[in-house]
Amino acid sequence: MLRKFLVALSLIVIPSLAQAADITGTAKVRAGDFVVIGNTRIRLGGIDAPSVDQLCLNTKGERWTCGVAARDELAKFTDGKSWVCHARSIDRRGRTVARCEVGGEDIQKWLVRGGWALAYPRMSHDYDADEAAAREVKAGMWQGAFIAPWDWRVRNKKTIILGATKPPEGAHAILLASASGPVAPSPDCTIKGNVNTAGECIYHTPTSRWYTQIKMKISKGTRWFCSVEEAEAAGCRETRR
Repeated sequence: MLRKFLVALSLIVIPSLAQAADITGTAKVRAGDFVVIGNTRIRLGGIDAPSVDQLCLNTKGERWTCGVAARDELAKFTDGKSWVCHARSIDRRGRTVARCEVGGEDIQKWLVRGGWALAYPRMSHDYDADEAAAREVKAGMWQGAFIAPWDWRVRNKKTIILGATKPPEGAHAILLASASGPVAPSPDCTIKGNVNTAGECIYHTPTSRWYTQIKMKISKGTRWFCSVEEAEAAGCRETRR
């Protein structure tokens, strides 16, 4: 009886996310579907954009850092503009999942229509029509060849290659790889992440003691990050040395 009373009391005292105040302000863009407003890390709900180190193929069948492109397009479009985000839930990484508007425009819809993200059917079908429209006009990633971000994250070798460009032989191997090779995918993505002998992901900033000794090899599970927040969101901790 006491337990039921305490549960009921918590429902009264602690507001639900649906009742929580909107998150507003300018955003720091970390990826095509991940931003930070103030101290709040926000995952844009209902869509899935490529990770910063995901690779696609362009119209010529050449490697293209589409994850960097998606992030940069979002940053350019929203630069200096105020965001209004309506919180929906908290994901397993502790990020607030939200539907956001920038200048009165549904930013998830803008991303999917521009071909910089896909509708995420596991979570929502709100943007299915926008994805179909982007595919029709070969917008963004659709002009080349790519695999769905959710398949890329788990390296699903049986995934279907999407896009308008006929992929060359061996395209799966290229598209399932990572941009986290010896060279950073972009000049502002210089934080190194590696996995230690205990299986922990450790990140190293350019000023870290062992930074230059970390060799970036995809086979070793290394990857580049564009910010400390991004590294921590991926489950990495800062090196202690």
